[in-house]
Amino acid sequence: MSDESTEKTAEMAEEPQAEETPQATEAPAAEAEASAEAPAPEAASAEPDPLDDLPWKERRRLLKSREPHKANPPRTAEERAADRDARRKGKADERRKERAALKAAHKAGTGTPPAERDSNAAKVRQGIVVSNKGDKSITVRIDIARRHPTYEKIVRRSRTLHAHDERNEAGEGDVVRVVETRPLSKTKRWRLVDVVEKAR
Repeated sequence: MSDESTEKTAEMAEEPQAEETPQATEAPAAEAEASAEAPAPEAASAEPDPLDDLPWKERRRLLKSREPHKANPPRTAEERAADRDARRKGKADERRKERAALKAAHKAGTGTPPAERDSNAAKVRQGIVVSNKGDKSITVRIDIARRHPTYEKIVRRSRTLHAHDERNEAGEGDVVRVVETRPLSKTKRWRLVDVVEKAR
């Protein structure tokens, strides 16, 4: 009897285990399916890579800095200089090729045409001769009357300039017209055009 009771207890003990085993295998399978489905929404809503916004040179530098560093064998200063020169020469060759390709792809005449250059009109002023004592030179007073932008009062001011009078035709008190010209002396940058009104 002890043998039969032992067998029955062993069978009973095995039955629940047999029932639990399929559930146990189903649970990890369900978890695996859930975990497989979970990354898909995360991948869809994943944030864009911040490296994509960087310029290519910055991105290359950043990726290079993340690579594991391998220690180089000790070298002399001459060997390091030779390696640096070789690297620089390689980069210069790459740049030269890129520039040559850009130049070959560039079509002439696609840019903005050069602007036509017009010579600036010379300034012309009208004023009263205050002195004609110098030879072939006159001093002209230019009177300016303008309204003040804030106080709206008429503000009068004057300035004198020296002009070249080739034929000494202007006298004191004459109203004359002068035009801007190249420097003719230390102070003369104007030339007499004509006498508008003679003094009385």
